[in-house]
Amino acid sequence: MPNYKRLFLDGYSYFLTVVTHQRNPILIDNIELLRESFRVSKSKYNYEIDAIVIMPDHFHMIVTPVISTDYPDIIKTLKQHFSKYCDEKYYQHLYQSNSRNAKGYKPIWQKRFYEHTIRDEKDYQIRLDYIHYNPVKHGLAGRVSDWEFSSFQKFVEKGYYDNHWSTFDQSIDFE
Repeated sequence: MPNYKRLFLDGYSYFLTVVTHQRNPILIDNIELLRESFRVSKSKYNYEIDAIVIMPDHFHMIVTPVISTDYPDIIKTLKQHFSKYCDEKYYQHLYQSNSRNAKGYKPIWQKRFYEHTIRDEKDYQIRLDYIHYNPVKHGLAGRVSDWEFSSFQKFVEKGYYDNHWSTFDQSIDFE
């Protein structure tokens, strides 16, 4: 296994991708539990969710933590809370007989998550566009504004995007 090093820089924002185990499409069906998991995480750690999109089997977000070393714990807390309270019917079919299951492992999330430290305004804009275009890319919405599980409308209200925005360089793939 490679020795993966994360970059921790106070004052920076981070683009994060978290994926369910075997891309099990359970997040929209459990959106209230996921929202509660975010509330629990925000009660323990000081960070802003700058942008987010929730897809059936993964989510992308840009977060700005006050303490940079908190973002792995932010994700850990989200995953733990969601896993603890998620109804077994959403993941029972993923169980296999192995030692991890004997130790109480619930196969709800992939073990790792993707992280990218945002370097500048252009980098931020690319990730922001990617987040908001993701439902269209995956065929879940015809227009960006049609997907309700996204921060897109917040950016429209701030005048950052036009409600009909849908241009994005689809050759960029962060998953």
